[in-house]
Amino acid sequence: MAMTVPEIRELARLADKQELAALERSLAADTRKGVQAAIAAAHKRLEAEQAERDRVAALYSYERSLLEPGRALIVGLDEVGRGAVAGPLAVGAVVLPAEPFIMGLNDSKKLSPEQREAVAENVKEHALAWAVEYVAPEDIDRDGMTASLKRAFKGALDAVEQTLHCDMVLVDGNPIHIDPREKNVVKGDAKCASIAAASIVAKVTRDALMRELACDFPEYDFGGNKGYGSPQHIDAIKSHGLSPLHRRSFCTSFMQETLF
Repeated sequence: MAMTVPEIRELARLADKQELAALERSLAADTRKGVQAAIAAAHKRLEAEQAERDRVAALYSYERSLLEPGRALIVGLDEVGRGAVAGPLAVGAVVLPAEPFIMGLNDSKKLSPEQREAVAENVKEHALAWAVEYVAPEDIDRDGMTASLKRAFKGALDAVEQTLHCDMVLVDGNPIHIDPREKNVVKGDAKCASIAAASIVAKVTRDALMRELACDFPEYDFGGNKGYGSPQHIDAIKSHGLSPLHRRSFCTSFMQETLF
């Protein structure tokens, strides 16, 4: 008895390259439009999966091309929360093994929250070391963003190097000048595997913290805006004043005098 189109569609949906080739051969004489559509969709899926594998492999290849001969361990660092008006600045640091490749690594802003969560768990499971360092809002106000960035990057680097010593320190963006091993890669979270991993881990960890803090200050919806200055968040500040989690120096243009 011939397979139904739904049965063939399910087989094609799950097939790898070899399985799809065998399925396609067995259906060579089947002219049903649904069958041909299922085969075409499977080919498209496999092409997309291969393109994603190639993209991720390029992230690993590019960062390793920056290493000096005889060197092996890379730590990638990236920050999140720099432009927020509330909550801490966070810097992630990740040391990845040469394999397995962590699929889905990318600029954290290009991933959905669900994708970020899944990739972050995979990174934490396979990383040789990882850490997230915070700088509190009051310290940002006191020291300024440049000093706070240096403090957070240095703290995250020191945390992973309690476990192992790295040969190269990859930092997303402009020079931070935290270590002689530092190399800077503009848009590094889209070019280097370890920086992308650091970006995702820092983002997921900081977002989780902001959701927890939202329970203490529900009027600001920190769980939704993660401390960034959305129109609704700014309206809440105008209505309720600043909370202890706000960066006063970031809120001068719209804050009221009423404070907690």
